[in-house]
Amino acid sequence: MISPLSIGNSWYFIGIGGVSMSALAALFWQKGADVRGSDCRESEYTQRLRALGIPVQIGEEEHIAEQNVAYTEAVSPQNPQLCEARKTGKRLFTRAELLGRVAEEFSSVISVAGCHGKTSTTSMLAHIFSCANKNFTAHIGGEDAEFGNLCRGGTGDDIFVTEACEFRRSFLSLKSSVALILNTDKDHTDCYKSDGELIEAYRAFAGNAEKVVVNADDPRARNFPHALDFGFYSGDVRAEELRATGEKYRFTVIERGIPIVKIKLRVVGKYQVMNALAAYSVARLCGLRAVEIKEGLESFRGVKRRFEEVGTICGVQTVCDYAHHPRELAAAISAAQAICEGTVHVVFQPHTYTRTRDFMREFINVLKTVDSPILYKTYAAREEFEFEGSAVALLSRLPEACYVQTAGQLLERLKSKARKGDLILILGAGDIDGIARSLLDK
Repeated sequence: MISPLSIGNSWYFIGIGGVSMSALAALFWQKGADVRGSDCRESEYTQRLRALGIPVQIGEEEHIAEQNVAYTEAVSPQNPQLCEARKTGKRLFTRAELLGRVAEEFSSVISVAGCHGKTSTTSMLAHIFSCANKNFTAHIGGEDAEFGNLCRGGTGDDIFVTEACEFRRSFLSLKSSVALILNTDKDHTDCYKSDGELIEAYRAFAGNAEKVVVNADDPRARNFPHALDFGFYSGDVRAEELRATGEKYRFTVIERGIPIVKIKLRVVGKYQVMNALAAYSVARLCGLRAVEIKEGLESFRGVKRRFEEVGTICGVQTVCDYAHHPRELAAAISAAQAICEGTVHVVFQPHTYTRTRDFMREFINVLKTVDSPILYKTYAAREEFEFEGSAVALLSRLPEACYVQTAGQLLERLKSKARKGDLILILGAGDIDGIARSLLDK
């Protein structure tokens, strides 16, 4: 059972409005702790926390009375609140450290890692355990259509399902009953200076687990010692007889060559079949029956900003997707092209200068596959400006693209290009989602 009281009953969260931090704050509040916090901006998460009765300050408070302080890794080391907490001797926990402490209170921990697919797969597992009537808590790094970013089934005290992020090696704080590695694609080049460093981090993550499930189609992941693997082309668990209607797939799950169960997904994209195979493999390793897994996967209706149909702009169907890595862009564009009879108008906001700089060639290759992509100004996140990683630098290598830096410019461009029967695809992990939603037809 989670007991924040074993650490302390009084908690302050710096950066409480983040998707992970807000879920942890809500979880502590549900378990009886006194919780409050601050964030630099208002969001749906800060509003949701206030609705629970958790005080949230926008901006910095002068003094933190609580003895225990959690802070997100996105907070600068020079943050005045963090500095004051250090100076006054508070007990400090990074988000990753706190997540690891939370996980230790459960009898079973399932950690979902990988460059792509963590949020959808974690949500799928939440639906599976919910349909199987298990006592579980799911800490989700996004907004599941039904559960949001925090879900508890039954007492919530037996199984902990969480995303395990490789950024700054934060997933090494988790000791897992089952560790799932969806893929080992290169990313976060600001943290990992070589592929070797990244693979060693994944290897250490797997080494902290009792059992490991890996993607057999990932040549690096399949070399890790593992109890079960999955894939399209190889693995213990595979999908056959794939059929798609409107890019929503149905398929037969094969276990070690034996057909087991037919599944029909309600979400768009072939990549979701791979996520479903991963979730299925973990659930089987946890002892669930195929029929329970089928029910859970078929109840999953998707995650916000993961190929989410949000409405129309200028009368044209609009889809928002969190994709910010070249492989994610390619998957989202492929799904959009499969369901659109007209032209897919891609709007892409690069996310961080280092990622854009280090994957420049890959981004160019993906964006060359679409007609006249629109580039929105880079979302810097935690980074300082660097021209070589900017949207303008990307534009200079994509003569068929155009560049916009305001919502008004974006709307004018879409008005001039998009027509009935087309599809507008908004891609990026930054503020482009909110910008696009502000342009939706009323």
